[in-house]
Amino acid sequence: MRQRIVCFGEVLLRLSAPGRERLLQSGRLEACVGGAEANVAVSLARFGHDAAMVGRIADNALGRAAAGELRRHGVDVAALLPGPGRQGLYFLTPGAGQRPSEVLYDREASAFATQPPAPADWAGLLAGAAWLHVSGVTPALGQACADATLAAMRAARASGIRVSMDGNFRPSLWARWPGDPRAILGGLFAEADLLFADARDIALVLEPGAEAGAVDPVERFFLAAGRAFAAFPALQRMVATVRRTDSSDEHALGAVLADRDGGQHRLPPQAVTGIVDRIGAGDAFAAGVLHGILEGLGDAASLRFGLAAAVLKHSIPGDFNLVDIGEVEALVAGGSSDVKR
Repeated sequence: MRQRIVCFGEVLLRLSAPGRERLLQSGRLEACVGGAEANVAVSLARFGHDAAMVGRIADNALGRAAAGELRRHGVDVAALLPGPGRQGLYFLTPGAGQRPSEVLYDREASAFATQPPAPADWAGLLAGAAWLHVSGVTPALGQACADATLAAMRAARASGIRVSMDGNFRPSLWARWPGDPRAILGGLFAEADLLFADARDIALVLEPGAEAGAVDPVERFFLAAGRAFAAFPALQRMVATVRRTDSSDEHALGAVLADRDGGQHRLPPQAVTGIVDRIGAGDAFAAGVLHGILEGLGDAASLRFGLAAAVLKHSIPGDFNLVDIGEVEALVAGGSSDVKR
């Protein structure tokens, strides 16, 4: 039986410099649709789940194109409503060699940011859902969006719907307004059953703890997870990737998961080379872990599936992870990268 997952967030248009150019170096831009929560919804739909997107799009050709792209990948967009205002954008300068990628947000006064769902709307928007997925990007857009995220999470918990949250701390968005990310994100973390976060996220909301002295990033994660479970009684699992960046083209990616009962799972970093596009890899990871949980694969297998999905995303241009279950399972099984014939 397929379970319904509702994702709440802003669908964005991404405008990228072509190839490895700097932004507007040649005066050309390449467009695609993305956004943290939309990326998760697309992956889940491609994995065969009933994924729905809740939010607001601009009532113009840009908003309709964004909704149409999600629909094309199997996402239910009935609750992605048009409204006055502009479509949120972000601009990407792809990295090359030792020059990192750079993101420039242009989301001020977007249709989504100015018209989030009212608290009373959430009972209907979540009807039939087994999971709600949100991220820390949405509350960074302003107080109304922060309030809407909290209302969504509380409505889900009141209805017995499990809640997944990706910390996704975005300093440049928080810097635009006087909201307190520590207090706001801490309140949201307290409503999550499943939290995609690392030691830096926990230090942000709980102040640095014993993990600050740990050299090994895996040890830091498990120390931080222990503090998170003590601070947030509803939290059942905390999950993260562990990334080493040697250059824009060569990374190593591992993964870790901790549960409330003391269970610990870790996957050692594996080389990710010839990177085409790393944007959306964290969302691909979150969707992969959620897929494993939805399918009852167990924590260890869910973590393996999530990491494999994230690794594959690095080979796909654009925000969306356009792979299917078979491709992810083949990588989990150690499949060859030789030509398939």
